[in-house]
Amino acid sequence: MGISRFRRCYRLLVGFSAAAGLSPRCPCRRSLYSSAELFPRFEGRGISGIAKAVSSLRRLSTSVDTLSGGDKAFERLYIHGVGVKPHAVGEEEVRKVEAGGEGGIAEEEREELDLGGNRNLGELEGVLDVGKDKAKEKDMSAVEKEAWWLLNRAVVNYCGNPIGTVAANDPGMANQMLNYDQVFIRDFVPSAIAFLLKGESEIVRNFLLHTLQLQSWEKTVDCYSPGQGLMPASFKVRTVPLDGSNEAFEEVLDPDFGESAIGRVAPVDSGLWWIILLRAYGKITGDYALQERVDVQMGIKLILNLCLSDGFDMFPSLLVTDGSCMIDRRMGIHGHPLEIQTLFYSALRCSREMITINDGPKNLVHAINNRLSALSFHIREYYWADMKKINEIYRYKTEEYSHDAINKFNIYPEQIPSWLVDWIPEKGGYFIGNLQPAHMDFRFFSLGNLWAIVSSLATQRQAEGILNLIEAKWDDLVAKMPFKICYPALEYDEWRIITGSDPKNTPWSYHNGGSWPTLLWQFTLACIKMGRQDLAQRAVAVAEKRLSNDKWPEYYDTRSGRFIGKQSRLYQTWTIAGLLSSKMLLENPDIACILTCEEDLELLEGCTCSLSKSARTKCSRLAARSQVLV
Repeated sequence: MGISRFRRCYRLLVGFSAAAGLSPRCPCRRSLYSSAELFPRFEGRGISGIAKAVSSLRRLSTSVDTLSGGDKAFERLYIHGVGVKPHAVGEEEVRKVEAGGEGGIAEEEREELDLGGNRNLGELEGVLDVGKDKAKEKDMSAVEKEAWWLLNRAVVNYCGNPIGTVAANDPGMANQMLNYDQVFIRDFVPSAIAFLLKGESEIVRNFLLHTLQLQSWEKTVDCYSPGQGLMPASFKVRTVPLDGSNEAFEEVLDPDFGESAIGRVAPVDSGLWWIILLRAYGKITGDYALQERVDVQMGIKLILNLCLSDGFDMFPSLLVTDGSCMIDRRMGIHGHPLEIQTLFYSALRCSREMITINDGPKNLVHAINNRLSALSFHIREYYWADMKKINEIYRYKTEEYSHDAINKFNIYPEQIPSWLVDWIPEKGGYFIGNLQPAHMDFRFFSLGNLWAIVSSLATQRQAEGILNLIEAKWDDLVAKMPFKICYPALEYDEWRIITGSDPKNTPWSYHNGGSWPTLLWQFTLACIKMGRQDLAQRAVAVAEKRLSNDKWPEYYDTRSGRFIGKQSRLYQTWTIAGLLSSKMLLENPDIACILTCEEDLELLEGCTCSLSKSARTKCSRLAARSQVLV
């Protein structure tokens, strides 16, 4: 990836500004040795400690003007000065946190960081019902103070403004960062939720707008480009010489759409998470003008057009390759993995709320409604597994050739794994991990099941069943650290065949049955939605006992999550943000209501299917409605 790539990116940004009627030349250029005026403090954003700690040579200023036309207009970005690189936490700084004064932070650091001050909670009008004075008096635990300190240290700045958080700030791996020093879209979501709940919305707004600009950049692997609308998996702020000068520099965003990723897999979930976060930003801040901007509306439509495009598939679920989501290595989830389907359903629900209706989007909304009803029926009917359903599969007849076949996907009863027979509880159930012709993946995937509750893809009965199963199988799914990314692990020949003998995904490690603390915030959100805060509080208590002492690992290994992962990065940002978001949601459960979706009965009213008696036609809306009323 050479300087020419960056030049193309910079020219694209300049062209973007010129198209909006802006001068293509940057009006402000400074030398590397410019005065301290280049380095303003981050006042009023709760991260003033970073401004003090980071050297002025690592900082940059910018100005952002809005063209006439209000919030729908594009913004003018002035790029100049020196580059900002993510500030890694040094060993000395880590020792300050661990050995400092009350709350684990040295006295002088605490005064500067204002870790306990929720100074912008007023933005959550009528939601949190907590005033600024009360928020300032809040008695944070030592673990929370340390977590906020670390989260603020992970902030990445672009042109003097916060734009996201690095994936990890592990000082022991400074020479082996790989892509952990980049800002990942999926990783930033829990950080964004934490910042929004604290009233610090600027970083989230900047993140949404800058990643939107990256959506249209060129992305090519071996002379082939994916479809329009693809969002990057991650991006990095780089500093390059300005016009060949050795003294003046400019900052550029270097995105990765999968062309640098292990396996070269496009991140299908990035665009879906972006839409979900955009809705959350509007709901919490009340800044709906951002959603109405022309460029934001276009970004939403590009993502939807990519997801809703016609293909050869007979199912309403999205067909993806292995490694296209949080599980970004080979783990046998190619096809129609549950995680992608739940995020897809959630993104469709969120998009329908945000799309500005005119002649064009009317057709898009119609397509969204049709896909939502078909997808909800498909997942609820064919992915659900409980004792009754498994017994039904056990008695399946195979090779049925007719429109009235019961075993529609020709599933062989011998596929039911031996572990499942004794593992499934009498009360409770879950959505299986994947469904394809002649194949059902019976593994329990946590993110997909939890987000099915959050998005109301699961019916009330199914959502209660999932939480009942988690409670019954607590020692398998939570144990010493929440939360198993999947259960059970692939072992022996299955591990060798399905993962290709992946040395990182060994049994009960990483994606193969590892325990990921970042899933805690999604579990908390699901529990609050279902009125089961007791389960969330129990899981938070388990995590809070260990995370700080273990230096906030990315994941844990072994069947019970007892060991820190063998290749786990420490000071993992979404581990930190996951705990903070969970605790804030439990303290303010009302906010969880606006981050979730309720069952939409309007989707179940009427149907575009012809109401004939043909066996070819089955009304998905009526079938879905019958499940809701059970």
